[in-house]
Amino acid sequence: MANPTDIKNIALETLALESDSIKSLSKVIDDNFVKIVETLYKSEGKIILTGTGKSAIICMKISATLNSTGTKSNFLHLSDAFHGDLGVIDRNDIIICLSKSGESEEIKKLSDYLKLNKNILIGISCNDNSLLKDISDMFILTEIEKEACHNNLAPTTSSSCHLAIGDAIAMSLQYIKGFTPDDFSNFHPSGNLGKKLNLKVGDLIDKKRVPTVRIESNIEEVITEISTKMYGVTAVISNDKIIGVITDGDIRRVLQKKVDIYNLKASDIMSNKPKFIGINSLAIDSLRLMKKNKISQLLVLDEAEKYVGVVHFLDLIKEGIDNE
Repeated sequence: MANPTDIKNIALETLALESDSIKSLSKVIDDNFVKIVETLYKSEGKIILTGTGKSAIICMKISATLNSTGTKSNFLHLSDAFHGDLGVIDRNDIIICLSKSGESEEIKKLSDYLKLNKNILIGISCNDNSLLKDISDMFILTEIEKEACHNNLAPTTSSSCHLAIGDAIAMSLQYIKGFTPDDFSNFHPSGNLGKKLNLKVGDLIDKKRVPTVRIESNIEEVITEISTKMYGVTAVISNDKIIGVITDGDIRRVLQKKVDIYNLKASDIMSNKPKFIGINSLAIDSLRLMKKNKISQLLVLDEAEKYVGVVHFLDLIKEGIDNE
């Protein structure tokens, strides 16, 4: 069994080497990079990401990121391209080819096809003297000192750098396009991310459970309302308006004072600064408001500012919206 200290050191060396290599890419964020981003932005076609081996896997990730941030993209495996898949490339498409060495046989074949089809080719490689650089219309050099692999063979550092450059391109395009959170939510309707972007407070509340007591209600009525509605809170109403709120914590604090609770009214216990949220607000915004005020519930108002229910911190946890 390997020494635990050695394992930790190898892991730390890997992270240090890859992070340093990514930081060194700042030198390629120059006018050439800006020209590439502007060319991609002005394109009337898709962005096709292509490569082989580990580069192909990185291409898939970059293509997915582009699609989810407002730029149409496809992945084309460079080996499969010459067995019928070249048909995915339209005349207006721009090709981005990723390759560590930039010297594969498929790259030469791709060049011949793209010249006939008059597509722009953007090359990204760790090799400044590569075939890929020679045939590319535009080129980004992702030079690395060495791979994190102790044999300096398995693509590790190079793959991380290619992914980082792809993200830099995607985020630049997202900024230029003015891609908003609302746009993003249209592409992510499912999963926890979809819930954060789409789930509304109104989707969580139960309009049949609206805890309410009158300002003159006694302590027994207050406790009963809080217990039966099971939110740990009740609104206090006077003349059809919410003037306060009582939580189970307020009840406990009153009991600790050892006062004659049976003579207490809702007005004696309530806080006169209840926190509200609109029914059409995002559920994630209710979580932020709860955290900001260090509370577990919010009273919910509809479009006419009518009290229609309560959203509880546990409702958010059940939906997976509990971490930021």
